[in-house]
Amino acid sequence: MRSTTPLDTFAATGLAIGGAFGLAGTFVASAPLRETLWTIDGVALVVATALLTMKYQRLGNDCVAAGFLTFLAGESLLMAGNAAGLEASVPSYVGGITLWAAALVMVSVPKTFALWMRLTAVVAAVLFVVSACMIIWGAPLLPTSSPLPAAGYPFLVLTFIGWIWTLLKPAR
Repeated sequence: MRSTTPLDTFAATGLAIGGAFGLAGTFVASAPLRETLWTIDGVALVVATALLTMKYQRLGNDCVAAGFLTFLAGESLLMAGNAAGLEASVPSYVGGITLWAAALVMVSVPKTFALWMRLTAVVAAVLFVVSACMIIWGAPLLPTSSPLPAAGYPFLVLTFIGWIWTLLKPAR
């Protein structure tokens, strides 16, 4: 019988804060507010994915644990560019979303999470890889550009919602 631990609740809260503040930061026009929202988002996601790394490592699910660790690395790289502003953050952004994509695939390969969560993660990963490739090949995309990379964020947040649900659902 599985029960929700305080660390599961803490990780779920970090994912919720990260998803909400990350999306909010994408749609605000004020640079200082955007950078503040994205910094809060980044810290919350780094803490949440650190906790999830430990949880899944203890459960013996090395691929999922490594995926969460990879997500943590990508999010840390994204945070490094926040204060530089949109244009100056693009190099760290490309590295960060590429690591996000790898992480989402690693977490989704095992059948640890429900199929719909794994599918939303893979869609987000593909959209982030396409965005990164476009930037590398010279497209003038920013983290807030639409349709790409912005189209990937809702799929990422849907994946977070699934992970939150998995962490908080009652034992069967």
